[in-house]
Amino acid sequence: MAMMQEERETLAPATALFRGLADPVRLAIVRQLVSGEARVVDLERRLGLAQSTVSAHLGCLRECGLVEYRAVGRQSFYSLSRPELMGLLASAETLLAATGQSVALCPNYGDPSGGLSGDLSGATGEDGAR
Repeated sequence: MAMMQEERETLAPATALFRGLADPVRLAIVRQLVSGEARVVDLERRLGLAQSTVSAHLGCLRECGLVEYRAVGRQSFYSLSRPELMGLLASAETLLAATGQSVALCPNYGDPSGGLSGDLSGATGEDGAR
């Protein structure tokens, strides 16, 4: 049965939110910002990513309304725009702990090797934001 248009419209904001967080680099940036604000150079160093990659993903997160920045001179400090995002991440961690490897092994979105395809510790310096 096809999803009704009204239901699609109702789910669209949540779908956009989860798509915004679905990229491993964006999720890693958000997790870094849970600790407090950071500059692009700070995120580059912590994540081992190129400036262009960090900037592009921060731009996407800003467009989604998840991240904001404040300018101080020539520097921009980025932070989470909504404290509720920390609760969402905590809930996701709890859910992942409860489901064990079943999410990681998901045939549609998981990594068949058993690791997470979006392993945040393995972020590379490759460019490409979206």
